[in-house]
Amino acid sequence: MTGSVTMKKSLVALAFGTMGLGIAEFGMMSVLSVVAKGLDVSVSEAGHFVSSYALGVCAGAPALVFLAQGRPLKKLLIMLMILMCFGNFMAVIAPNYGFMLAARFVSGLPHGGFFGVAGIVAKKLAPPDKQVEAMAVMISGMTFANLVGIPIASYITHIVTWHMLFALVVVWGIFTVYAVGKWIPDVGRASSGSLASQFRFLKKPQPWLLLATIMFGNGGLFCWYSYINPIMIDVAGFKSYSMAGIMIIAGLGMVLGNYAGGRLSGRVSPVCLTTCMIALMFAASLLMFFLASQACLALCLMFAGVFGLFGVSGPEQYLIIENSPGGEILGASSAQIAFNLGNALGAYLGGLPMVFGRSVEYSALPGVFLTLLSLLAIYFFRRTAQPSKKFSQD
Repeated sequence: MTGSVTMKKSLVALAFGTMGLGIAEFGMMSVLSVVAKGLDVSVSEAGHFVSSYALGVCAGAPALVFLAQGRPLKKLLIMLMILMCFGNFMAVIAPNYGFMLAARFVSGLPHGGFFGVAGIVAKKLAPPDKQVEAMAVMISGMTFANLVGIPIASYITHIVTWHMLFALVVVWGIFTVYAVGKWIPDVGRASSGSLASQFRFLKKPQPWLLLATIMFGNGGLFCWYSYINPIMIDVAGFKSYSMAGIMIIAGLGMVLGNYAGGRLSGRVSPVCLTTCMIALMFAASLLMFFLASQACLALCLMFAGVFGLFGVSGPEQYLIIENSPGGEILGASSAQIAFNLGNALGAYLGGLPMVFGRSVEYSALPGVFLTLLSLLAIYFFRRTAQPSKKFSQD
């Protein structure tokens, strides 16, 4: 009984960490217009703060493979949380565009590493028949960040100052450091095996096709979701104070998408489920371009888009681990790189139509193209890969 309580508290501590990272990553989109005004930059330039965070993830995840060799996993979690706090504190005091870019890059550095290490810790803590459930609890912090954390932070931000978003992340990160130190037992050290063996799986085409699927799929959605604040206010016609409620709807879509992906995966192959969720993101992107001015439809399309975004996460994570034998840690980290590289690419490409004088709903057009590339990548993966077992979270 004591062991079960310890495991549950440990998993909650891990979920606290992913919740803080979720607020740091996705919270920027809910306050994009306010940050742009506060730093005296255009909305398209403010979109670079989304890209900068994602590039930080891309740089930090592979670095951890080298830096984590043989180090205690618990200490790695604490170090990564401290780095998250530092990066977000930089954002709190950011006086200009350049400093904010640097702050967002530093904030992104621990993101992929924390997910990778937390996944290993969750697996070590749980008995064999509960390991997938433990992973789900760890990841749940990200969905609750969007359902609860970001709307609260967005509301406080709009009545006080945009700096409060990042200040709240710092406070939450400090609390998470305490929770990790207090609630998580010593679970051993990171692997100290050969680095070459961890990279060997990249010689095959299947992992690259999966990473392309993740990058283009997420990038397609983030072409326009990065600019959800101006889309909802300037095009759909919502008031600025409505953003807290809108972000709750987005968070609910993420939670339900993650839940639906888990439930459906017991009946549908991971490749088929991935294809269906990306097809949903493709349809949401295409229709958002045409229907963004219709308030209720814009809300429904946003919900559908993020539903697909988190509905596809489980099967994609399963597929990349299955196709990275001997390098599972690097595979999981690479998935985070692909996810956030897609975010960076999406935020950049989505901002280009505005640079050329188009209105913000045109950001969805590059998203249509990227999600189509994602569908092609998973199609070729299906053609080259062996039939996979059904993905189950039971």
